[in-house]
Amino acid sequence: MPAPVLYLSHGAPPLADDARWTRELADWSATIERPKDILMVSAHWEAAPVALSSTTGAPLLYDFWGFPQRYYEVTYDAPGAPELAQSVAGLLSGAGESRHQDPSRGLDHGAYVPLMAMYPEADVPVLQLSLPTLDPEALLALGAALRPLRDEGVLIVGSGFMTHGLPFLREFVLDAPPPEWSRDFDRWAAAALSRHDVAALVRFREVPSARFAHPTVEHFAPLFVALGAAEPGAPMAAPVTGYWLGLSKRSVQFA
Repeated sequence: MPAPVLYLSHGAPPLADDARWTRELADWSATIERPKDILMVSAHWEAAPVALSSTTGAPLLYDFWGFPQRYYEVTYDAPGAPELAQSVAGLLSGAGESRHQDPSRGLDHGAYVPLMAMYPEADVPVLQLSLPTLDPEALLALGAALRPLRDEGVLIVGSGFMTHGLPFLREFVLDAPPPEWSRDFDRWAAAALSRHDVAALVRFREVPSARFAHPTVEHFAPLFVALGAAEPGAPMAAPVTGYWLGLSKRSVQFA
């Protein structure tokens, strides 16, 4: 069986302190056959042409500001994935995509924060891939080009946030009630995903609540890489739902 494809809401560094969410992620990973490698596509790395992260152990990228010092001392020493990098490069070349290797680029928090909960032993090789564009159609094509990796046991993970309207939050409390725009967009996305309506998802900006849920769209964009890597109409499950700071943490798995 090919490895599944995931889109997950990754949270900020304090996710590591949220016992419920980390347990949800850990329980989720326990249902997935141990992957040979993990290919992460995070909202926090936009670079064109497509770029690949270090395969030789570059330090983590603490790409956040204003948090307590302990969040800048976290480590996640997953092995590099040079063979996966070669496979990705070959697939992208075959699809006519330019790409380059960034040997100084370590994993950002969109990659290592959820992986700390899902694979805490840091014993699965990880490679990160940049978002070369935010165009949904182009990202669907990118995901489709990467689909053969699943037959090699590679877990492809798009890491974003189902709603990410930080400028419109009124209180930064973990269990704050979700604003109506967050609930509305989450309901819409859940319905579109359940009926495999990729065309509607591509047009997500037309949803009235999208202007609040995604004032910038980089946290929704990894979903399209995941959708492209999944087989059309593949069974979909949502192992993680609910809200964090009022933002939807809905995360999905495509078989």
